[in-house]
Parts: sequence; C-alpha cells; structure tokens
Amino acid sequence: MRKKEKQKREPTATERLFAAAPSYRQNPPRACLATDLSATVAGKRCETLVVCAADALEVWEDGTRTRTVPLAELAHVTSTGGVGSVELVAETRTGEALLLARGTAKCTADAAAFVRTVNRILRRLAGEAVGRVSDTQAGPRIPQTSAKSALLRLLRLAKPEFGFIALTVLFFIASTAVSLVIPFINRHMVDDYIRNPEASALLAGFLGVVLTLLAVNLAGRLFGMARTWFLTVAGNRLVVRLRDTVFRRVQELSVGSVYRMTSGELMKRVNGDTNRIKNFIVDVLPNILEQGLLLLAVSVYLFWVDWRLALLILLPAPLITLAFRMFRRFFAQLARRTRDLNARGDAVLHDVFSGIRVVKAYGMEKREEERFVSMAATERDAQLRQEKIWAILMPILNFVMGIGEFVLLYFVGSKMIAGEMTAGEMSQLSSYAGMIYSPLAVLIKVPRQLALASVALSNVFGLLDAPNEIVDSATPTVPTEVRGDIVLDRVSFGYGDGDEILHDISLHIAPGEFIGLVGRSGVGKSTLINLLMRMYDVDDGAIRLDGVDIRDIPQAELRRHIGVVLQENFLFAGSVWQNLTYAKPDAMRDEVIRAAKYAGAHEFIVNLPDGYNTYIGERGYTLSGGERQRIAIARALLHDPKLLILDEATSALDTETEKLIQDALSLLTKNRTTVAIAHRLSTLRSATRLVVLDGGRVAEVGTHAELMERRGIYYGLVMAQREMSRMAEE
Repeated sequence: MRKKEKQKREPTATERLFAAAPSYRQNPPRACLATDLSATVAGKRCETLVVCAADALEVWEDGTRTRTVPLAELAHVTSTGGVGSVELVAETRTGEALLLARGTAKCTADAAAFVRTVNRILRRLAGEAVGRVSDTQAGPRIPQTSAKSALLRLLRLAKPEFGFIALTVLFFIASTAVSLVIPFINRHMVDDYIRNPEASALLAGFLGVVLTLLAVNLAGRLFGMARTWFLTVAGNRLVVRLRDTVFRRVQELSVGSVYRMTSGELMKRVNGDTNRIKNFIVDVLPNILEQGLLLLAVSVYLFWVDWRLALLILLPAPLITLAFRMFRRFFAQLARRTRDLNARGDAVLHDVFSGIRVVKAYGMEKREEERFVSMAATERDAQLRQEKIWAILMPILNFVMGIGEFVLLYFVGSKMIAGEMTAGEMSQLSSYAGMIYSPLAVLIKVPRQLALASVALSNVFGLLDAPNEIVDSATPTVPTEVRGDIVLDRVSFGYGDGDEILHDISLHIAPGEFIGLVGRSGVGKSTLINLLMRMYDVDDGAIRLDGVDIRDIPQAELRRHIGVVLQENFLFAGSVWQNLTYAKPDAMRDEVIRAAKYAGAHEFIVNLPDGYNTYIGERGYTLSGGERQRIAIARALLHDPKLLILDEATSALDTETEKLIQDALSLLTKNRTTVAIAHRLSTLRSATRLVVLDGGRVAEVGTHAELMERRGIYYGLVMAQREMSRMAEE
C-alpha cells in the first residue's frame, strides 16, 4: 500500500528544481513554480520552472535555464487565465511585459500563489511593504493525526476522570476473578455431590455450595453494574469535554479556515466523530477490557494445567493478529472513505434544507433528490464493499479460532477414557476453555471497531491541530479607550492561493468620520471590511486603530468595539429579544426598545403575536427580508460600538423604511467612526468622504459633490444608476 502511495505522489516544484540544478540545494529559492507548457513554443509540452532567487527571476525549460530577469528591474508579476490555461507575465519598471511561463489550468492555483509571494518580495525591495508579512503561499489545511498519537492525547484529556477509571479497572479485575471462581465451584459441586454415590448424606453441604454459587454470581452482577456505571460516567464526561474542546476550537479558527470545510464536515467532526468515540469508550472498550483480562487469566491457568494444550488452543491467535496487522491500513482506508462519504451526504442535506426556498422556487426538488440519492448510493456501495470483506473474513477467522475446540475435545475425551480426569475436572477445564474462545471471538471484532474509532479520533484531533491563521499577539495591547482613528498603511491582501484582491491600500479615517466604500462588484469592498474586523490578516502592510496595529489587540477586545450589519443577515433560532441582545445580553429593556425604534423595527415587533418574545425560527424565516435587516441594525446599535460597519445595511428595505433608517443613522453615526458599503449610491450622500475602489486600489477619494465634479469612476456609477432608475420609472 505504501509503495503504491509513493508512486502516485508527484515531486514538488522545489524538488524538481533541485534535480535540474543541484546547486540550489545549498541556497534554496525564495519561491518556485512548476508549469507544464513552454513559454516560447505555443502548445509545446515541457517542464517549466520559474524560480525566484535572491536577486533575479529565472526560467528553466526541461532542465535548461532560458531566461534571467533581475528583480530590481521588475515592477510586478501577474497570472492571467485563458481557456484551459494560465500565463505568468512580469512587467518591468519601463512598462515592458515579459511572458515567463505558460501552463494548463491545473497550474492556476500554484501560479496565483507564486505571484503573490513574488509581488510581496518586489514591494519589500522597493521599500513599499510595511508591517508584518506572512510568506505562506497557502492557507492552513486540517492535518492528519495518527491514531496512536490521538489515543495518547485522549488519555491525557481523560486525566480528570482517572479516579473513575481506576475504580472501573478494579471492578473489572474483581468481575474477572468472580468469573474464574465459578468453574472451580462447579467442579467441586459435580465431583463431591452430583457424581458422589454418598451425596444423599451431604445435602446440607450441597445446599451450601449452591448458595455459594448464587452469592458469587450475585457479586459478579454487582461488580458488573458498578464498573458499567463508573465507566459510563467517565466516558460521557470525557466526550462532553472533548466535544466542548472541538467546538471551542472551531470558533477559534479564522473565517477562512472554517470556510475551507463544508458545514457537513464540521458537524460530522463536532457531533458524529465525538459520538463515535463515546460509543467506543462506553460500549466497546469495556468489552475489550473484560475479555482481555479474562483471556489473560485463563491462559495463565491453562499453561499451569498443561502448557502443550494451552499452546495448541492459542496457536491460531498470533496468526489472526498477524493477518489484521497486515490489513490494518486497508481497513482504516475503508472506514475513512465510508465516513467521508457520509459527511458529504450530510453536507448535501444541509445545503438543501438551508436553501429550501430556492429549491422550491426553481422546482428543483427532483434534481436535489437525485443528487442526494446518488451520494447515498455511493456511500452504500462503499459500505457494502466493507461489509462484504468482513462477511468473507469473519467466518474464516472464526473457523481458524475454533480449531482449538477440537484439540480440547480430543484432550478431554482421551483423559476421561483413560480415567485420568473426573467429570468435574472436565467441566472446569471446558468452562475455562470456553472462556478462552469467548474473548477471542469478541477480540476478533475489535479491529473493525478500532478502525472506526481510530478514524474518528484522527479527525477530531486533526481539527484540534489545525493551524489558525488569526492568532492573538503574545504581547497584546489592550486599549483603555477607543476613539475610532483608523489607518490603513499600504495594505495588500488575497484569499488563500488566489490573486491579490487589494493592492497597496492607504487610507486614514479620522474619529467620527462616515466613510462610504464605493466600486463595482468584486473590487474588494467587503474584503476591506473583513480586514477591519480582523476576520483575516493582511498579507502586506498594517491596519492601526488609534495608533495600535490591530494584530496587537486581542480579537475579543477589538470586536467588542465594533458593531456590524453584514450584507447576509443571520438571525438565530430564538425570540426577537434574544436576537436583539445577542451582543449585549445584559441590556436593559429601555435600551433594547430605543435601538429598535432607531432601526425602524419597534413598530413591526410590537405587532408580532408575542411582541419582543415572538419566536422567529431558524434564520428568522418567519420575518420578511426588510424586517430581518432592521433587527440586525438594531442589534448593532444596541452594542453601542465605537466603530460601526455597514455592509449593504439597507439593501433589503423599501424606500420609505430606508429613509427612516438613514435619518436614524445620520444621528447615530455622530461621534462614531462608520464605514459603509452600499450599491445604492444615494444612501451614501451624507458620508464624510467616499472612497472609490477600482482594480483593488484606491482610485478616488472625496465627497459626493467633489467626485461628481471630477467626472471619474464615481460619476460613471452614479450616472448609470440614474439611468437605470429612469428606465425603471418608464
């Protein structure tokens, strides 16, 4: 299996460079890109390497260096996508465009990451980059954690329950001891009473033996109840703590890290995998411990009686262990594939249920049913493959394990025929041998259950080990008072491995200013807001709040001073009151009502069946879009932030309600720094300044009147909207 995996793995761009130019092993490049098309001959397949060395960009084709361009001569590098292809182009400081490399579409992500890294280096060489810079070309991925490592960490996590676990082990030992005593009592009863011709004179003794057997059985039951109770308490406490740890970790991850996983995958890790771990600890592990202790104790007794007989009975065990050892990785892969397919099915369900209105609006019920059935069929096929393998394997293994029974039958029968063994001894030995086969039959099933639990453990601890893109500073600065003075100092940013969205953004927002962000879709307005809230960290440059880099301010402290109304309003399942007070649970009634009135929400709230206590359902589906928007605005206002962020805050409102809210916002934005996005440009006329973004850069800055006089980008947007309004009226 390992050889097959190694054959599939392709060498990285850097490894290919080391093979083509071994001298780079001593001085590794700052960045390296591998493509599969020639830059000089159209359509020619070849191995192209673009290397960012210490002071130049080098291009290698099929092991030969074909071009060298000094970094000092370059302004920036871009990657442009064509039809099924991508091109890497460098622009010199004199404006000349140099085609460095071509590649098929599969090289697009690597090319974008390479471009971002090289452009950062060029900015630093030009003295344009400021602040702390990250050279990572890709966002963090969830690592795979080995089952052994995950199990050891689970034991460390179980440290608070060691008292319960110790008592559980003691009761397991006591229960095993009781199981070993019962065959001995049975032997005494058979030989001394049942098979004894003088047993009629010993009825009192026989009654004592029966009562002893009853007492021992009762003790065994009580020990079993106690061990089950202690283990259940310990297991459930452990899993609740583990689930809480996983959930807390998910909330600590950055927005980018969370978005890289589907909702189904996250729910599977938080609920499904932790539940599987709980089932293993509470249901499977006790059986393993009990049968393992019993197997050990009986094996010792059998070796004491006749070591040759014990060896013959136990001989198949090492063979079965070896077989499981050989197929362990294969079983784990089957379990992981089945689990992953199940998570994808959950993701499909989440998508359909979340977007049920869209599904029904377009009449796509049948299509979504087919999509889910297809996913379920794929999971079914994987599950059937797994079941078929076990259905073939288990009978074979059980038969191999049962060979020892025939050895025992011959041994006991020959001893009794020769008169060397009594019926009681035969009964005792048979009982002990049965205790051997029962644990072995149970333990044969353990690899399958262990494979499922191992996959769950690996997934859970892999999520806990996922690197976080957004971390608090080791030496944080907590501002005593926030004025709302914001400085964006040459900020550049791009998502993941994609191209840069924002380039060299510099802007100063004074305390109390109302800044409107304007531009076509996709120019980076929402991205800029995400950076202000530190949902992501900048790639280059710095954002400062009152002179402090926001990366030095603890995230919770930073966001405590920010109120947000996003373009996609999310309301939680609960009452109107609970949603309004989400960011300020201790808010007084007068505060809540005042915020609702300012947002134009009070009037419709009091007309709901239960007023502020009305349950609005998941995502607020019982409310209209405008009503949800007004509750979101009231929630932000109640938070009373120093920095207010509005991302299309009035997009879902009618003209009359929008005017009411704009009037309220004009009062509320006083003495509060506000940054707003609105495609309906008329809503931003009262802004102190308008910042027009184009191509990821600041193109224009000024008031509405100033920008209209310039007749630039903003003027064109306003005229286009006026024309659309005029056409709509006609």
